[in-house]
Amino acid sequence: MPLDPAARAFLDEAEALGAPPTYALTPAEARAARPLPPPGPEVARVEDMEVFGPEGPIPVRLYYPSDAPNLPVLIWFHGGGWVLGSVEHDDPTARRLCAGSGVIVISVDYRLAPENRYPAAVDDAYAAAVWAWQNAARYGGDQARIAVGGVSAGANLAAAVTLLSRDRGGTAFRHQLLVVPVTDCRMQTASYAENADGYVLTRASMEWFYGHYAPAGVDRAQPSISPLLAKSHAGLPPADIHVAEYDPLRDEGEAYAAALEAAGVLVTLTRHAGQIHSFFTMAHLFPEGLETVRVAAERLRKALE
Repeated sequence: MPLDPAARAFLDEAEALGAPPTYALTPAEARAARPLPPPGPEVARVEDMEVFGPEGPIPVRLYYPSDAPNLPVLIWFHGGGWVLGSVEHDDPTARRLCAGSGVIVISVDYRLAPENRYPAAVDDAYAAAVWAWQNAARYGGDQARIAVGGVSAGANLAAAVTLLSRDRGGTAFRHQLLVVPVTDCRMQTASYAENADGYVLTRASMEWFYGHYAPAGVDRAQPSISPLLAKSHAGLPPADIHVAEYDPLRDEGEAYAAALEAAGVLVTLTRHAGQIHSFFTMAHLFPEGLETVRVAAERLRKALE
């Protein structure tokens, strides 16, 4: 279908600003050019802390829907191509998910590339997930009701964490929420050709992200970079997967859903017609984004009941 009017307005405004594309900037310049979105809804309590990581402390931010004990938990990873983004940038999204689902959201500030290339982000994501499971009683969570999720590169990390946890006999997650996920390094899908340029996230920017995160010499076909290419997807948690029609990543998200289903995993897949990559994290500008967060939060609530 045609672009959603909100997506068209977003793209027109971006074009009018005349900012250089991400791939024409250095990582530092790209980070400085990325504004913070407006605040999200109020939640009962927010706490910043650090957890033990493989190369030092990992900052995390916990969002509480209430002061009730033994609450379910979502471990959340922000997007940004493993190079951009932060807990601050995903603060409104984390608040919406917390308020809408009634779960504790643990947003993880994993290390970014190129200062910390692969596997730093994966190592931090997995370490944070292990910490969240082992210490659930200490922060008020329920060890038996933990989900993992993320958006874009954060969804890539969430998927990688579920694979690693399964293979290492670790946390048994109850649910995974994958929004516009990166799952396949090969960039050979029809959606990469159809949406290569013009919709904010471009083929050139994805090449830039991969080049900083997993440069030449790194095997990008590893499941912890390309979850779609894992030998098996059996035994992974039920998944709620959302893709956008006008997104280079659309087809690999749908392919990942198909791979999970073929392995016997329960999957809910939604292709959001007329939407672009940014619709979920920039939900204040996209009515469809706000509705998708609401639906995802409700599905999360039910999965962790």
